[in-house]
Amino acid sequence: MITEIETISLGGFSCNCYLLRTDKGFVLIDTGRKSERKKLEQELAEAGCHPGNLNLIILTHGDFDHTGNCSYIREKYDSKIAMHKYDSGMVEYGDMFWNRKTGNWIIKKMVNVFFRISKFKPDITIDEKTDLSEYGLDAKVLYLPGHSKGSIGILTSDHDLFCGDLFTNTKKPESSSMVDDPKALSESIDKVKKSNVKMVYPGHGKPFLMDSYR
Repeated sequence: MITEIETISLGGFSCNCYLLRTDKGFVLIDTGRKSERKKLEQELAEAGCHPGNLNLIILTHGDFDHTGNCSYIREKYDSKIAMHKYDSGMVEYGDMFWNRKTGNWIIKKMVNVFFRISKFKPDITIDEKTDLSEYGLDAKVLYLPGHSKGSIGILTSDHDLFCGDLFTNTKKPESSSMVDDPKALSESIDKVKKSNVKMVYPGHGKPFLMDSYR
């Protein structure tokens, strides 16, 4: 059962991270960029999250601004990393464009070299059949491709959705402008609309009520 949600806004090009307090410890959704590591650790400490009670790190997808601190946090906090198999190659090979349709080779080379993508292997592969109850989460995985092939969301029993980069809310609630598969993205948005979502927690920008999305 989730008893508290803390939004960790790292700013800049980094993503929001969400720390969920449960009756079994903590779950962290996404980890931000390496450059924001100090701030992330400070926020975790202030929330009472420390080595031994961070049970799981869930990655909504494989982009560097969501995965940059993942392997470090796993080692320090003795946690496990979970993500969808269709994005696992991004972190295993350090290639943000692995399994993506878009992006020319020059852009791929520049991004992967300039941002020094972290390489690691996830501990757990999750999909819509995954049971999250052992980590204290009364929630389910939603498969939400479009931004990337392996993008997922976490939908709680309280109808809160942690959506990764399916939506953003930096100026207003809208779908991601970085789209790998437009058809899949549209289908994922339709899926969310049918899932009785109340509050959306995006990877970038402020949480918003799903009813405010147009």
